[in-house]
Amino acid sequence: MSSNTTYIRPLTIEDAVDVLSTSAAAVIAAGCTDLFPLTSAPRMTGQVLDITGIKEMRGITDNGEMRRFGGASTWTDIIRADLPPAYDMLKLAAREIGSIQIQNAGTIAGNLCNASPAADSIPCLLALDASVELTSASGSRQLPLSDFIVGPRKTLRQADEIMTAVLVPKTAETGVSSFRKLGTRKYLIISIVMAAARIEVSDQRITHAALSLGSCSPVAVRLNKVEADLIGLDIHNAAIPASHHVVETDIEIEAVINPIDDIRGTASYRITAAKTLLCEAIDNCLNQLRNGGGGADE
Repeated sequence: MSSNTTYIRPLTIEDAVDVLSTSAAAVIAAGCTDLFPLTSAPRMTGQVLDITGIKEMRGITDNGEMRRFGGASTWTDIIRADLPPAYDMLKLAAREIGSIQIQNAGTIAGNLCNASPAADSIPCLLALDASVELTSASGSRQLPLSDFIVGPRKTLRQADEIMTAVLVPKTAETGVSSFRKLGTRKYLIISIVMAAARIEVSDQRITHAALSLGSCSPVAVRLNKVEADLIGLDIHNAAIPASHHVVETDIEIEAVINPIDDIRGTASYRITAAKTLLCEAIDNCLNQLRNGGGGADE
């Protein structure tokens, strides 16, 4: 850092938001896995607010109706946590985020506030009906994750706010889940397409489905119509061919994701890949359910 940089490391959320209330231009630093690569200048200047010393922002707790992920919780924290099978997709995604060193440093709030279209966690958290907690000196507010991210690198976080937590309702912790990612290699790669699926059953029939696609469009999306079309399918009687038919014939997917052309893949390739990965994620969930919910495959 240069002599023009002021480094601040508060130990409480109250102290952190007090800094932001007087200097909203301060840069929030947590894992810094994107902060430094996205800094175009040779050195950082201004105020840097390091939140890694705030113990109350790290850890995963059960708050009754909600499970709370502290904003500074790392991907390693999430991988190691004892969580229901509905979170298997999030753990699979966490293992795909960079290297082990990145997983040890990168945080859940940082991944969301960075708002990359290729952020691995976002499709999973959308399928978990997650919301975010934003805290400023004037108080806290909650927003659904689906509303929080409004475009590439764009969110509704105000300059004086810190994302103090990610919240998942207990109603979304049922069922099994799976995650699929396509890249040009297995690790240390930006996603071309991602798919997340969470499925619940009762009496051998699908009663709820939560499906999401990422890295296809400016923001990750839920597939509400496809989810609705899966309801009622018997998981034993040709459910996989039936679910494939739903995915392959549903025009919502192409319309909702509005796929982009870029150096990693064309729009038409992304549409084909999105349907393939979505089918794989659904298949894995159905296989888990047939086998008694034994956990998602790598």
